[in-house]
Amino acid sequence: MPMSSFSASVCVFCGSRPGLRASYEAAATETGEMLARKGWRLVYGAGDVGLMGSVARAAQGAGGASFGVIPRHLVEAETGKTDLDTYVVTETMHERKKVMFMNADAIVMLPGGAGSLDEFFEVLTWRQLGLHDKPILLLDIDGYWQPLRQLINHVIDEGFANDSLKSFIHYVSSVKALEKALAETLLA
Repeated sequence: MPMSSFSASVCVFCGSRPGLRASYEAAATETGEMLARKGWRLVYGAGDVGLMGSVARAAQGAGGASFGVIPRHLVEAETGKTDLDTYVVTETMHERKKVMFMNADAIVMLPGGAGSLDEFFEVLTWRQLGLHDKPILLLDIDGYWQPLRQLINHVIDEGFANDSLKSFIHYVSSVKALEKALAETLLA
């Protein structure tokens, strides 16, 4: 049975595919369970496939609150998860990202592809421009996000961003570390 109240909302960006390593899906499941255990609402892309489905099913299974947002054109492809506490269908991808962001206190990114990167770079850009101060955490399971970390450093090294860009991104290598980092930022 879903929680009727929650202390904070955590937006999770992640793949609509499971990826090649079992550790990715295990981390998604563990993340969903952790969010529920902490009383934090899951905000995500409302799909029931890939890592998205894993994190949502785990959060729901552990009694957590859930808020999903999906654009109309992806309802079938991502198997819209209509049994969420809140299920929102938008007209566009941009609207989806905005609704997810506006309903979250923190952003977490698990392994994912182009869609997850699009979501991440939009909230990172908004943070860089001073439009928000929400924490952005990357769950770096098995070093998945190390190439992204190198790219961010390259962007800075080549003069396209200030060194402060790095301070907006927090990398954690386990769900336990993610839980600790979220607790520190959400309770601050």
